[in-house]
Amino acid sequence: MSAPAPSPLAIVDAEPLPRQDEVLTEAALAFVAELHRRFAPRRAELLARRGERRAEIARTSTLDFLPDTAQVREGDWKVAPAPAALNDRRVEITGPTDRKMTINALNSGAKVWLADFEDASAPTWENVVLGQLNLIDAYERRIDFTDARTGKAYALKPAEQLATVVMRPRGWHLQERHLQFEGGPASGSLVDFGLYFFHNAKRLIGLGKGPYFYLPKTESHLEARLWNDIFVFAQDYVGIPQGTVRATVLIETITAAYEMDEILYELRDHAAGLNAGRWDYLFSIVKNFRDGGEKFVLPDRNAVTMTAPFMRAYTELLVRTCHKRGAHAIGGMAAFIPSRKDAEVNKIAFAKVKADKDREAGDGFDGSWVAHPDLVPIAMASFDAVLGDKPNQKDRLREDVSVAPGELIAIDSLDAKPTYEGLRNAVQVGIRYIEAWLRGLGAVGIFGLMEDAATAEISRSQIWQWINAGVVFENGERATAELTREMAAGELAALRAEVGEEAFEAGKWQQAHDLFLKVSLDADYADFLTLPAYDQLVG
Repeated sequence: MSAPAPSPLAIVDAEPLPRQDEVLTEAALAFVAELHRRFAPRRAELLARRGERRAEIARTSTLDFLPDTAQVREGDWKVAPAPAALNDRRVEITGPTDRKMTINALNSGAKVWLADFEDASAPTWENVVLGQLNLIDAYERRIDFTDARTGKAYALKPAEQLATVVMRPRGWHLQERHLQFEGGPASGSLVDFGLYFFHNAKRLIGLGKGPYFYLPKTESHLEARLWNDIFVFAQDYVGIPQGTVRATVLIETITAAYEMDEILYELRDHAAGLNAGRWDYLFSIVKNFRDGGEKFVLPDRNAVTMTAPFMRAYTELLVRTCHKRGAHAIGGMAAFIPSRKDAEVNKIAFAKVKADKDREAGDGFDGSWVAHPDLVPIAMASFDAVLGDKPNQKDRLREDVSVAPGELIAIDSLDAKPTYEGLRNAVQVGIRYIEAWLRGLGAVGIFGLMEDAATAEISRSQIWQWINAGVVFENGERATAELTREMAAGELAALRAEVGEEAFEAGKWQQAHDLFLKVSLDADYADFLTLPAYDQLVG
């Protein structure tokens, strides 16, 4: 066997950070370089394939289960059994990997923490590198710190009380400009995965756990196959048993919803489950069917609940598919942020969270997401009531569920229309989120909800779609670029008054306003707003 080709040299192009040498070691960078050499070409091919598939959807305005993989859907196979640390996932908390969040999430009482380098994290080099360092410090129990502003001290609870970490790297489409290979930027996915895996795989095994991942923005089983090949290579590289890695795939694109069996099959030795990700899923529907005419026009995002017929088809198919294959089915996000001042607001919101989690537990999900520690007990109670002492309900096969291809894209089955206030809300939330993202914040509280990049994606995509489809609102006004610009100008003036002149000038408000209008109104629709936004991200 011939010797492998030498790995491309890694060039770090960024201002030095405190303790970065503990993350960016020569050995770790060599591993990431080898990932790049072996797998970056396939990544590029798969990204090109996304564009081809989108062009086909634009031509046909339809999707179907794949005829070439019928034998996989009809076959009798299962994924590998769940490791003990991932067998009970009844409540999962999500959030970025800053130092305070790392401690609070691990201490939250949730069974799992989704440690997020993706939609809840703006990918500044500081967030990328120090987020990795925070996880290493957490596993080494040296992460205690005191908030300089409040004086409050934070420390980890005993190990047996801590959440199991499932780390989410960036999606395949994102690059990491601060790490260069062969004269070009690295894949954000390979950087995030590579640094985390290299430093922590053996460390986690020593803690009785393992390197567990959430895989975002997956659009096909071929993308899952690429991840599986990366896992096989990575485990051999560091000398740990095959099957130690476990991955949960977010079914947050409409194309992946038609390939759930195939995605689990490709990852079957490493699969831990599937997750129903709401906002990105709606964003994907709009993106792929944005020029499909009136029948594909989504109403206001808050009007699309999980009980909408096409969303029920998606979640019920997910549960049935997972349980047929022995995998966990994980439900969606409760994004409410409890108020410290308004008990009545909390009472109403907590009741909605409870109803949502009761429904998921009743439908057969094995767990669900929350964005705030105060919601952990509410979600826990919903799943405790159904699961009792059982770690999951994978024995509920949901053989009563049968979903036809057209049901997943029957957007017009929902009796709701876009509204004038829905447009205003999309403008408000989009500008506010992007401003925070450009300052390096990926998880942002807006109007009482914890929002991430998927929020801004659905907001700007709906505006694009409504204008393209010539939507007329209930007040007789038509969705136009002019109306959107007028609303955005009004929002900018309101924000200036709200935050004050000094804070307004110190922020990124004008920049966020301009970028939001660009990705909402340009005839050439941007696949992801984070691509042009990354070019403007400082740090």
